[in-house]
Amino acid sequence: MKLCFPVTSDDGLDSKVYEHFGSAQRFIVVDTETGATVSIDNTDKHHSHGSCNPLKALAGAPLDAVVVGGIGAGALIMLNRAQVKVFSSQAPTVGENVALFRSGAFQEIVPPTCGGHGHGHGCAH
Repeated sequence: MKLCFPVTSDDGLDSKVYEHFGSAQRFIVVDTETGATVSIDNTDKHHSHGSCNPLKALAGAPLDAVVVGGIGAGALIMLNRAQVKVFSSQAPTVGENVALFRSGAFQEIVPPTCGGHGHGHGCAH
């Protein structure tokens, strides 16, 4: 499985997971079967708030999942539409998160759903 992590710098498996997907400087992609890593520059880090294009940012890299410290709803929905699952980071470094992922300790982040209109639920439409 190929897992992608937003990071500030490429320190391989010792890279610290960045707190927000869209404004990360780079992404580290880890093949969980081989342990190989690839670094990708974030080509969309200077987007306007709410207009992150995760597929552009990831330069079309083939991914199975993204592990994030935080992510906006729009980017989450776009990744899910592209069949990329999104998980919440459980540890400070990429390597620690990979180990936890292998053990099944992750829970998928799913987009918010709207329960109806005009009932104060805050879905903004």
